[in-house]
Amino acid sequence: MIARKIIVATILWAGLSMHAQNKQLLYDFSEIPQALMVNPGMETDFSWYAGIPALSGISFQAGSSGISVNDIFANDGLDINDKVRDRSINGMTIRDELSGTYQVELINGGFRGKDPSIFYSFGLYNEGDAIGYWFRDYAILAYEGNADRLNERFDLSHLKTRGEMLNVFHFGINKKMNSDLILGARGKIYSSIFDFNSTQNKGFFVTTEGQNNLLASTLDADLLVRTSGGNAIEKAIDDETIPGTLIKRGLFGGNLGLGVDLGFTYYLNSQTVLTGSLLDLGFIYHANDIENFALQGNATIEGMEIILPDALSDPNQDFWQNLVDDIESFIPFEETTKSYITFRPTKLYGSLRYNFGEPHQGPALCDCDYSNAGTSHSVVKYRNSVGGQLYVINRPRGPQSAITAFYQRRFGNFMAIKATYTADKFTLTNIGLGASFQAGPVNFYLMADNLLGYSNLAASKYASFQFGLNIISWGKN
Repeated sequence: MIARKIIVATILWAGLSMHAQNKQLLYDFSEIPQALMVNPGMETDFSWYAGIPALSGISFQAGSSGISVNDIFANDGLDINDKVRDRSINGMTIRDELSGTYQVELINGGFRGKDPSIFYSFGLYNEGDAIGYWFRDYAILAYEGNADRLNERFDLSHLKTRGEMLNVFHFGINKKMNSDLILGARGKIYSSIFDFNSTQNKGFFVTTEGQNNLLASTLDADLLVRTSGGNAIEKAIDDETIPGTLIKRGLFGGNLGLGVDLGFTYYLNSQTVLTGSLLDLGFIYHANDIENFALQGNATIEGMEIILPDALSDPNQDFWQNLVDDIESFIPFEETTKSYITFRPTKLYGSLRYNFGEPHQGPALCDCDYSNAGTSHSVVKYRNSVGGQLYVINRPRGPQSAITAFYQRRFGNFMAIKATYTADKFTLTNIGLGASFQAGPVNFYLMADNLLGYSNLAASKYASFQFGLNIISWGKN
């Protein structure tokens, strides 16, 4: 089944992991409309904007919290088997992970309402997210076996993985409450294309001295893998109808869910700004095309028990099949179609920004009520900004966080750049750079992380990029 293939592929590549997407370069970059997607309460001065379909926002991140390609395949004179054993099998912990996110905007736009203090945004994007922690005890058992590990328990809870592909329909409202406070909210409808998850596993496997044989193996298992959409994808592969199936399931033909984003911007004074957002606070109810796999029970097996001379009385007896039948009867393997609920990987952003330097008037300089009615902050944009950002994402083994320091510089109304330094569990040397270019109504942005790693990609544990193309109007009079 395709679901099994997805899960196996995820597990096999867990050592070469991808990193959950932190859009620290895009966050609070108010010249770019897509920054509303990471803070619906961002300050806006657009009259309207329209993203170029399928090109307005594309982002992808990949990295490794464990090992790099260079750690295994570098020509350093060491035996590759030793490197696999020391750096991968025994070198990584159960907190090292495979995780990654990509996002492609299909439609994205926004406009200011009749009430000029309110800005509306809407759109549709496709997203994929996956995570798989390093299953250390499974890897040791598969690589080294249990012959020399008598009485050692192998922990079955080391298997934790989940992944999904979905379309997200969204509509947001951004409201300037007064001269100091901006609030925003975005509602979301999730249309799941496929999903797999196995995060609540328990149990152990241990080998001890046997009574009827030299060794006895005990398996105490409570394992569950849940999937949705896998059969539809597998059938589409066989029928060569993948595009149509993905489109159908992504346009409300799959499993549906609801979510919300929240955000704010607050001026502590004319130059100091506090922001925050909470994204993807939501769930998906999986009720169609479900296939779940459960292994629950406890059994001790001593292998093929051949007791002489009794075994000679039936020369046609299949001792191996007897062993298989015993295992299946002791620990039942069950397939079900029971519906289930998954929660989205919720993300939290926060920042404190200080603006300084000679201020200049932004592109929204006009008689527009939304720019200057009752506020002395939003029209004036300082040439320089510095500050810090916090990022937290909810994951199966608990929250993961990152901290970022940034500097932003504006060059008139033509260009703005943002440089970041980010530290997290994946790397302590992540330097990023993003730029937004404005040529009349055309906006183009390009961003990349971990620039130092591009000198040797094989040794790098992290890489990221984002880019997009928009048409923006400020409604000048």
